Amino acid sequence: MQKLHLPKEDVARRGRDLYETQVRSQVETDYVGQVVAIDVETGEFAIGENSLNASDILLTRLPDAQIWFVRVGHRAVHRIGYAGSMMVLG
Repeated sequence: MQKLHLPKEDVARRGRDLYETQVRSQVETDYVGQVVAIDVETGEFAIGENSLNASDILLTRLPDAQIWFVRVGHRAVHRIGYAGSMMVLG
């Protein structure tokens, strides 16, 4: 059975909620700087060095996962820029 795909706003809201209520306490001590990929339907998650690695791990278990990413201990998953001028992508 194929999952319904949620609007991006719902994915973001669910992902943030799941991270704060279920995932954060499990990862914040030992995985700072790692990326967490969370399936917003089931709450299952995987941890990797980057978003590609984390999503590959999660998608192996849940091929239809709708994924929200968060970098442990940081405001955003990615950043671009140089010292003095930084753009944060979240």
